[in-house]
Amino acid sequence: MHTISVVVITFNEENNIERCLQSVQPIADEIIVVDSFSTDRTKELCDKYHVRFVEQAWLGYGKQKNFANTFATCSFILSIDADEALSDTLVESITNIKKTDHTADAYKFNRLTNYCGRKWIRHCGWYPDAKVRLWKNGKAHWDHAEVHESLVLDTDGAIRWLKGDLLHYTYQSISDHIKITDKYTTLLAHKYNAQNKKSNTLKIITKSFFCFIRDYFFRLGILDGYYGFVICVIASFGTFLKYTKLKELQKGRR
Repeated sequence: MHTISVVVITFNEENNIERCLQSVQPIADEIIVVDSFSTDRTKELCDKYHVRFVEQAWLGYGKQKNFANTFATCSFILSIDADEALSDTLVESITNIKKTDHTADAYKFNRLTNYCGRKWIRHCGWYPDAKVRLWKNGKAHWDHAEVHESLVLDTDGAIRWLKGDLLHYTYQSISDHIKITDKYTTLLAHKYNAQNKKSNTLKIITKSFFCFIRDYFFRLGILDGYYGFVICVIASFGTFLKYTKLKELQKGRR
């Protein structure tokens, strides 16, 4: 029977971590939490679940997750964020993986996002949002991207899809969404600047406009009602911020 190390990185996640840890109890043989010196009740709540709790100063998303993975001793690693949880169907699918002799090197499953505790978002480009989060220990690593880190398989092994959703409880409020959008667009602007990508007024206008059209109409955000509209507007605003910030950084390169 295969064993699974559940790996989580945290910083001030008292509002999310219990839900996450409760959801993985049926499939976890060990749980590793690497925390960036939280100042809230994150450690206290983790202690209730007998996790291995390691404190490490922030290294960046990919590097922090790779550091956390070094503590995993089981045959498989399941990487999950503190604001995520396993659905019952996904728990059943992963349980079946533990029992079978014939396994792939990695597994992916859909991620379903709950917006501000109000609505499950099934359009806007947010679903199915498939993620590879379960893999054989030693077969993959995270890249070092500053934002939107990706899992890189170390071999050309097979990736199978599992039934069930990874439940993502994103943003506490619309204000929180806007605040985080501001943070991530700064990181993306610096990433694009390092890649010598260009921005100009026309690009800022057109990309912002077409982002909304794509997400609201072509990706059917309109079917998610009021919150679908809010999400698509903020996505468009994020595109505006990203390319505006990039344009400002370009001026510094001249």
